[in-house]
Amino acid sequence: MDSQLFLYHTIPGRVLLKFLTQPILSKIIGCFLDTSCSGILIKPFVKQNRIDLSDYETDGIRSFNEFFIRRIKPGLRPVDFDPEHLIAPCDGLLRVYPIRDGLVMNIKEAPYTTASLLRDPALAKRYDGGYCFVFRLCVDHYHRYCYADSGIKSRNVHLKGILHTVRPAALMTLPVFTENSREFTLIRTVRFGTILQMEVGAMLVGKICNHLQKGIVRRGDEKGYFKYGGSTVILLVPEGRVQIDPDLLKASAAGKETPVQLGSKIGTACISKT
Repeated sequence: MDSQLFLYHTIPGRVLLKFLTQPILSKIIGCFLDTSCSGILIKPFVKQNRIDLSDYETDGIRSFNEFFIRRIKPGLRPVDFDPEHLIAPCDGLLRVYPIRDGLVMNIKEAPYTTASLLRDPALAKRYDGGYCFVFRLCVDHYHRYCYADSGIKSRNVHLKGILHTVRPAALMTLPVFTENSREFTLIRTVRFGTILQMEVGAMLVGKICNHLQKGIVRRGDEKGYFKYGGSTVILLVPEGRVQIDPDLLKASAAGKETPVQLGSKIGTACISKT
């Protein structure tokens, strides 16, 4: 049986899960992965996940976490700077959901509301009728992320929680995104209104590391990175601000994830507003 199915769909697995999802465990493992001793894990990890190291800058790496947040070589993630285009803030597997009456409608996974996601009903209401973009990062993805558009950024809001995996076995069982530790910020943009960009931690993620507390930001600039583990980036866009490719919407409605890369176009502005 797959380990994730064991954890989320059997009684012994759920007992073990109560221990594995505690943030303290992720912190302990994260501390070890910051040490030079953890470097012995890099080669087996690369082999198991078939990572092409020729795409990355790896000189001077000593610990596993230094490897996990390795930078990609210049030019391999070109950013679309067309102001009418909304870009992917990270590499990942993307699904897009319409937000209706505050509910993010999943097909197979546990449904969740924007109010529970943000723990702020008034803020959540601002995104009713808009879209929720969910980028699921696997362990072999590039784990640095950027701003989806230029604008004025608010402070970071951290929401404490536990740390479930973000793999499908967990998503089918629990409203993972409303239980996991997460952090979000608002970005006031010209074309897309005030978008909300959130990072969600996952099982064995050592830390969500965001650089800037608040200020003026530019699309494509690095917002932060995740230390070890699968993770998720969520983007909320208000109603009437973005037009999404029909094929992407069709795939999402069918429960399929679409691979995307940081900096690539994921939508077009409906109209220009100030």
